[in-house]
Amino acid sequence: MIERYSRSQMKKVWNDENKFAKWLEVEIAVCEAWAKEGVVPREALPKIKMARLNLKRMEALLKETHHDMTAFLGAVAESLGEESRFIHLGLTSSDVMDTATSLQLVEASAILADDVKDLIAALGKRALEHKYTVMAGRTHGVHAEPITFGLKLALWMEEMQRNRARLAEAAKVIAVGKMSGAVGTYATVPPEVEEFACEKLGLMPAPVSNQVIQRDRHAQFMTTLAIIGGSLEKFATEIRALQKTEVREAEEPFGAGQTGSSAMPHKRNPELCERVTGIARLLRGYAVTSLENIALWHERDISHSSTERVILPDACLVLDYALNIFTSVIKGMTVFPQRMRQNMDLTRGLLFSQRVLLALIDKGLSRQAAYKLVQRNAMAAWTGEGNFMDLLKADAEVAAALPPVELEKVFDYKFYTRHVDDIFKRLGLTAAQWKSRAESGPEKLSPQSL
Repeated sequence: MIERYSRSQMKKVWNDENKFAKWLEVEIAVCEAWAKEGVVPREALPKIKMARLNLKRMEALLKETHHDMTAFLGAVAESLGEESRFIHLGLTSSDVMDTATSLQLVEASAILADDVKDLIAALGKRALEHKYTVMAGRTHGVHAEPITFGLKLALWMEEMQRNRARLAEAAKVIAVGKMSGAVGTYATVPPEVEEFACEKLGLMPAPVSNQVIQRDRHAQFMTTLAIIGGSLEKFATEIRALQKTEVREAEEPFGAGQTGSSAMPHKRNPELCERVTGIARLLRGYAVTSLENIALWHERDISHSSTERVILPDACLVLDYALNIFTSVIKGMTVFPQRMRQNMDLTRGLLFSQRVLLALIDKGLSRQAAYKLVQRNAMAAWTGEGNFMDLLKADAEVAAALPPVELEKVFDYKFYTRHVDDIFKRLGLTAAQWKSRAESGPEKLSPQSL
């Protein structure tokens, strides 16, 4: 069954209440810093900390000012009285707005990090379950050599480990504040105020800025979300391919009473994976927009502002959604090992062609001569002239070098799983390691921690 997904946590990060609460948090932190410098009277701080924002009043003021920061300041001032003159002292709008946005992005990053950990845990569990589930490897969409489904899932898990590291780095890059005044010179607000306020807010001060926090930071964050979306699309596309009727080796969850088509009652479509694929495309578009936002005129313009009101919250929301949906897919996915074996047998033993080639080379044939012998029989099997092994046995040149008894030993699927344990150990995916770390939480499940 598909687990129910609630966007309430991520929506709360980006709703107006939290946004403006962050603005007020920044303003109060700066007032505390000014008090430390002796500019704001310390006796005024208790009243300043009680400042509140009436959203309806702000909306009314916005109709008049057409500037959200001045409307915000006007509404906050009405909750204070004479102490309001210390609010926004020496600051420009971006000092508050950019710093508050950083706080929102840090909150959003923490939620996404938990999502990624949950997916890593789900992938690791299913990888162990199907560690030895043999299936056809495919290159160019054509049968290659056997792999295991567990290896495929382990590959995805390790990719998500890299995505987890990327997200942590992007969150670190965006966790900066800026209170350096109108064009970043600190002319109206000294560096000491910025340093104190940022420490209070849990941010690092931007080492240098102009009127805004530089948008390469936001672009790194957004491109990281797009990369994670790209990984999800890669995984989802594979499940979609494996769910094709003529393949049917794996299938995303399909609940009781669920329908796949208004016209065809038999349909079981990979609509969840298709949804994830579409979201990945959206994220790439948002990433492109964030890259466009890096170049602003002189010390700033606001060409980035309108786009960021859309791309920053929406990218976090849709990736949160996609990660939750895909984790449910992995947890509830049905796997068909018997069908995997049947599909491997469709090519009548051709998956063993390289093993036959190497066996003939080991018998002393040149690579070119061995390749010609194997391909001759492989193409005959490909066109339906017989079973690959039988064709090889009937080939006098092959039989002269590789007797039938030795040839039969080559056709062994276990050969392709002999190093699976070694790969899983590299990833920390032995059953014992997984159990001990799973009990401590999915964040422990990384090669570096083993």
